Amino acid sequence: MVSGETGGSSAARPIRLVLADDEAMLRRGLRVLLEQGGRIRVVAEASNGAELLTAVRGHRPDVALVDVQMPGKDGLTALRDLRMLPDPPIAAVLTTFDLDDYVAEALRLGANGFLLKDADPAVLVRAVIDLAAGGAVLDPRITARLLPRFRSFGDSAEEARLVRTLSARERQVLFLLADGRSNADVGERLGLTEATVKSYVSTVLGKLGAENRVQAALIAQRVAGSGSGTRW
Repeated sequence: MVSGETGGSSAARPIRLVLADDEAMLRRGLRVLLEQGGRIRVVAEASNGAELLTAVRGHRPDVALVDVQMPGKDGLTALRDLRMLPDPPIAAVLTTFDLDDYVAEALRLGANGFLLKDADPAVLVRAVIDLAAGGAVLDPRITARLLPRFRSFGDSAEEARLVRTLSARERQVLFLLADGRSNADVGERLGLTEATVKSYVSTVLGKLGAENRVQAALIAQRVAGSGSGTRW
C-alpha cells in the first residue's frame, strides 16, 4: 500500500474524517467500522460533492473519503474544488473495480489515496490513520490493475532522467516511498526525523514534478520497470 505526503492529525485526538458517498447505508456501515477503537471520528457525512465542500468548510477534517459517482457535483469535481480551499483535508477516493478511468483522473487531480469499497475494515482503518499521519494510500489491487496503464503516462526517458537528478538520499526516500512506506517508516529505516523525511519528500516531489506521493511512487515504479538502467 503506497503511503504518502502531507499530514494533518495529532496523535492526541481522534482523526477527524468526512465521508462522502450517496449510499446512506454504506456511509453508516463505514462510520461504524471506522469509529471502532476510538482513533477515528466521523465528524460529518455528505451525499454529494456540494455537501462535502460544505462539511469540509464547517468541520475542517483531517481526511475526506470521497466516492466518485455522486449526484449533482460528483467526486472528481469535488476533488478539484477541495484543492482550492486554503487548508484542504487529505482526500482519498472510494472506488470499485469497474471505475478505472475515474481512478486515473483522480490521480491527475492529486488524490492522495485510492481505496476499494470492499476492502477489509482493518485495511480501511489503517489507511485513514496513514493518511492523517502524513500519507497517501493505494490499495494493492488497484496498483496491480492500473499500473500497466499508468506506465504509458508521460515520457519514461524523461522520468528516468529526473530520477537520476535525485541525490543518493533522495533516491533512498523515493525507493521506500514506492515500496509503500509512511514518513515514520522512512525515518526509522534511514535514521531521520519525520520532519526531515517530509522535507526530503517535498524535494523529491518538486524534482519529479509530482503533486503527491502516489504520483511519485508510480513514476518510480514506471522507471524501475522500464529497463532504463536507473539504480536506486
